[in-house]
Amino acid sequence: MTQVVIFGAGPAGLAAALELAEQDVQVTLLEKQGYVGGNAGSFELADVQVDYGSHRLHPASDPDVLSRLKGLLAEDLLDRPRHGRIRLLGRWIHFPLRPLDLLFRLHPRFAIGVGLDLAKKLIPGSNSNGDATFAEILEHGLGRTICTEFYFPYARKIWGLEPKKISPIQAKKRVSANSIGKMILRLLPRRRATGAANTKGIFYYPRRGFGQISSALCEAAKQAGADIRLNVTIKQVDLSGTKPNIEYEENGKQVLLQADQVYSTIPITTLSRIISPPAPTAVADAGKSLEFRAMMLIYLVLEQDQFTEFDAHYFPELEYPFTRLSEPKNYSATTDPVGRTVLCAELPCAQTDAVWTASNEELRDLVTGGLAKAGLPVKSEISQVEVRRIPHAYPLYHIGYEQHFKRIDEWLETLDGVLTFGRQGLYAHDNTHHAIYMAQAAARCLNDDGSINSQKWRDARKIFETHTVED
Repeated sequence: MTQVVIFGAGPAGLAAALELAEQDVQVTLLEKQGYVGGNAGSFELADVQVDYGSHRLHPASDPDVLSRLKGLLAEDLLDRPRHGRIRLLGRWIHFPLRPLDLLFRLHPRFAIGVGLDLAKKLIPGSNSNGDATFAEILEHGLGRTICTEFYFPYARKIWGLEPKKISPIQAKKRVSANSIGKMILRLLPRRRATGAANTKGIFYYPRRGFGQISSALCEAAKQAGADIRLNVTIKQVDLSGTKPNIEYEENGKQVLLQADQVYSTIPITTLSRIISPPAPTAVADAGKSLEFRAMMLIYLVLEQDQFTEFDAHYFPELEYPFTRLSEPKNYSATTDPVGRTVLCAELPCAQTDAVWTASNEELRDLVTGGLAKAGLPVKSEISQVEVRRIPHAYPLYHIGYEQHFKRIDEWLETLDGVLTFGRQGLYAHDNTHHAIYMAQAAARCLNDDGSINSQKWRDARKIFETHTVED
């Protein structure tokens, strides 16, 4: 029987485990944490189910992915209306965008600026074709006003980089509405894949938190025969023999495991460091040049039923330290527990920033101070503060990063017995449905003899490159 060892129990690793186990492959999944889901997991805080930040399952999901998840979650996969808002020039604008809301709430300075930018685009020969940086692509597509007032400050907060130093790939992969035309289209109704209903402004969300997706994948994989091991540390992948030999630590003991294939969803930089024989110097140096943006998640437990009616608030302006505030109870529309809710503030940073080691009390004051400044003062008792630190939240797309990634990626492609995929495995900005799609594709590329259908995988990789993040 073919044996596959999977690294990482996020949605990609779990979905691959399920697909492979259903193909009668012997699957062992290794996860460092004591829970499944990774950054797409959930946990209970003061009797409220909370996520690691704001997560949604989008209607744009591949039909096979959506069908699989609907089958696993059944009535627990809720169809929910999106109801967020953006703080822009001191005013709140509904998100997703609504025509009437834009008409009556948009700041006049912003509206006039966008109108002038659009008028300039209609003048023949007035458009430049600059595409060397994230900044140039967005300014060419959206105009100066939207960029300077919204996207550029938001980019500085999320990635910690000046827009002119961000790769153009970031604009194509991470900003789905990167032109005025696309932004206008987003104001129009969209239909589901079945053509049955309007999908504009809706999302899918599990009844017991976004992490229920990973939990359901995990349980289904186990039932199909997958062996899922938590709290283990992968030490080495030895490729010197005829098959990969994996060394990991579990309960203080060293364990050796042989496989036909290693399917890795851990950061590609980490994978390249644990492979033996070691990577060439040029590959190792390339790994040091790839960086990830960290994220602080600051949870405030409030002794009140509901903080606001909105599921998420977006803060692109630099005067606010966080980028987004979500209220988990509003995602699933639960009323339990009565008299208590939780807020989650997302604060992107570097692990070298002072905020990374700030105390819970300091972070609480940082969030409440910012909310008060935005006209959202916390008036009820804050009974608990919880902070979660995520070291690998977003890959950082510096200009020229793709050459470093390519060097590692091409080296890994020469190694028999190792396949890397998923958000961290391919250093990619994506959504959960993209990660699951990758996992399904990886499982379907495994031949009966335990080898990989290389051409089929290359074709799948081309599809992955077309994925664009849904906001």
